Amino acid sequence: MEREDNIVRELIGEITGLMRKFPEALERRAAQLEAGGKDAELAGKLAKGADAMRDSGNLYLTWARHYAALSEGTSDAADEEDEADFGT
Repeated sequence: MEREDNIVRELIGEITGLMRKFPEALERRAAQLEAGGKDAELAGKLAKGADAMRDSGNLYLTWARHYAALSEGTSDAADEEDEADFGT
């Protein structure tokens, strides 16, 4: 059982890292488009998408932590932090 708990915690750590990197990658691409004088409309959509992914990432990670805590038999599902810090 402890092995599964460790796997679940490791996966949450990996997901957290990826959910931090994805909006940043969208923002970098948007900045590249703007700097190159290319599709400003697309750059705006990518910037808004980065915000949406950041917000939804917080939501999904909160639920992931909740279920991970339940799987470990922890009654308080918010044992680490309520939201991931993806910045704004």
